[in-house]
Amino acid sequence: MEAVKQLIRENHDVAIFFIRQLSSHLGNADERTVNLTQKHVRGRLAEALLTLKDNYGVEDDGQTLGIRLRREELASLSNMTTSNAIRTLSQFTDEGLIATDGRRIRLLREHELHRISELG
Repeated sequence: MEAVKQLIRENHDVAIFFIRQLSSHLGNADERTVNLTQKHVRGRLAEALLTLKDNYGVEDDGQTLGIRLRREELASLSNMTTSNAIRTLSQFTDEGLIATDGRRIRLLREHELHRISELG
């Protein structure tokens, strides 16, 4: 840690890099907190699915999330009860937005999920 502190003191470009990175992470955390507390259930779940895609990618088919989560874990990520997460996943499936197979979730109409997430 001392070596990092010295590097920051001696190289202002490194200091600015760290400040920008921290600012970006703080801004993202603040936005996520606001979204989890102010969006409706559908918007929160849509955002969680899109965030999982961004963070874990997709399988070779280009649609299936690269991570497997239990419904309880997905509910926790979306700041909702498990029953609300299951009900909303079923609605998304019925609307043709996603397809599920156990813990596998395939995003069929990603642009619609973006719209739902934005509308909250």
